Amino acid sequence: MSKRIINSKFEYLEGPNGRGKELLFLVKVFLQFIRAFRKLHFVGPCVSVFGSARVEPDDIYYQKARSIGNELGKHGFSIMTGGGPGIMEAANRGAKDAGATSIGCNIKLPFEQKLNPYLDVSLNFDYFFVRKVILVKYSYAFVILPGGYGTIDELFETLTHIQTGHLYDFPVVILGFDFYKKLMSFLEEMVEKGYIKQKDLERIYVTDDPEDAMRHIRLFVHKNYKVRKIYNPFWWLGENRTEPIRNTN
Repeated sequence: MSKRIINSKFEYLEGPNGRGKELLFLVKVFLQFIRAFRKLHFVGPCVSVFGSARVEPDDIYYQKARSIGNELGKHGFSIMTGGGPGIMEAANRGAKDAGATSIGCNIKLPFEQKLNPYLDVSLNFDYFFVRKVILVKYSYAFVILPGGYGTIDELFETLTHIQTGHLYDFPVVILGFDFYKKLMSFLEEMVEKGYIKQKDLERIYVTDDPEDAMRHIRLFVHKNYKVRKIYNPFWWLGENRTEPIRNTN
């Protein structure tokens, strides 16, 4: 007996399908990766900002997200988010305020998350795992603000990549000390029980100050990364440069 399928788009999670459907799924995944690679190849060094889509503009965390987007933009980073409202909109808005490139990686959902109006570059994805790969691939740092399941998932997946060596010395900043206080206590308990190491916990930088977050990211990036030269677009691949790559010094 097969499991109930809520949406045919997600049949790939419902166990084995016919060979033709499985092949079609692989082709769709391949095409989404290719489109993203082509569109983001020239956006320059990015910082991804995560947080709730349900935060209103008068919320303190919306203001903090807008502020960190602005700070990052002024220091030469492109800002990448999930492209939706709330915290994502605020960070993209801050990037636009600073004249930085603002990028949204939207996920197609049954209730249709709409793209926010502060984007220079936008992509739509059918699959969460494709989207998460792209958000990590082009980022030099992550900033995590208050959010729900999706935000926590992105935080812990990133920390797992760092712990297992898939990402090296990658700064993860939590902007929201009070909101994440209990989570940090839980992680300290994990250290006490030996489930993670103290150095795993030290990879997370917690602050309430966007300027402090910016200082930490700059220190980390300049110590551990060099911005690689990106050559001119190939017209025969349909590539376009978004704008000149800025220096992050």
